[in-house]
Amino acid sequence: MKILFIGTQKYDYLQDLTYSGLTKVLGKQNIVELQPNPSYHFPIKEYPKDLGYNGPDLQFISNSFIRNVDCVVVSASKPKCFEMYESYLPKLKASVKTIFIDGGDAPTIGGDLTRLNNTKIYDRVTARRPFDLIFKREYLKNSDYAQNVHPLPFSINTGKYANVHDLSYKYDVSFWAVESDPIRTNVLDYLENRFDCTQNGTARNQAFKSYQRKGTFYFEELKRCRISLNFRGTGWDTLRFWEIMGLQSFMISQRLGIVIPDDFTEGSEIVYCENDLSNLEELCNYYLKNEDARRKIAEKAYAKAMEYHTDEARAKYILKIIG
Repeated sequence: MKILFIGTQKYDYLQDLTYSGLTKVLGKQNIVELQPNPSYHFPIKEYPKDLGYNGPDLQFISNSFIRNVDCVVVSASKPKCFEMYESYLPKLKASVKTIFIDGGDAPTIGGDLTRLNNTKIYDRVTARRPFDLIFKREYLKNSDYAQNVHPLPFSINTGKYANVHDLSYKYDVSFWAVESDPIRTNVLDYLENRFDCTQNGTARNQAFKSYQRKGTFYFEELKRCRISLNFRGTGWDTLRFWEIMGLQSFMISQRLGIVIPDDFTEGSEIVYCENDLSNLEELCNYYLKNEDARRKIAEKAYAKAMEYHTDEARAKYILKIIG
């Protein structure tokens, strides 16, 4: 299968993970970008802005490739992607399948285009040619989506964890987060003066650009936590959820409001707390005291993650639905 990949040059987590997975499954020679993203081909970005990079390469776009693609992927809910796709539409053969990867925070299809002040372009493009398939990150449970819409959460690019080894514990309970949803503010207020949260940097008023823990050091620090917490941000799906799984670490999370295919089993592979935090302290105390229980849950979650939730597994899932 030859895929023309239309993406933004700015980092977009689902776009980047999708590109990474597709190139692993189909080979880089079969995934060509309409406008190449340098961070996919050269090590110029630091995690998490390097999720699409899996080693250096050079990409060349030939007219013959573009004329003979089997599939076009519009890989982000960003105006630039749709502008490029709109300009390409007149060249698109009827036999080519069209795919939209909607990794935005909004639960509506293409909803982030409204936030970015360009709703009309989605309506204009789909009026000319509706997408054959749509993959949606924020695919809400108990919601009515069209039959051609499929859930697609974030995933794990395993190469990013390759240099993180077993480390001794340094922290008990951590939640290093920007307050992008009220529940995160509630959690950070709740955790103040509990466990070792104040000492490890679990505190209010964090800013992404001022994070001290970045790149491999961030993974190492996360690995040193006995318990890491996960609560939704602007969207339900968070990178932290998948990072903890990829590190084979232990997590307590709120229940997610989105569909995750091949989801984790509560009590066996993941531990959930109540949204009102009424049992959070009890759960933390229990699992701090029971290292064996923590280890078993983390191991089972990791095994399922490696089978169903890597970027490569997501790519196979996409390709199976494309057919």
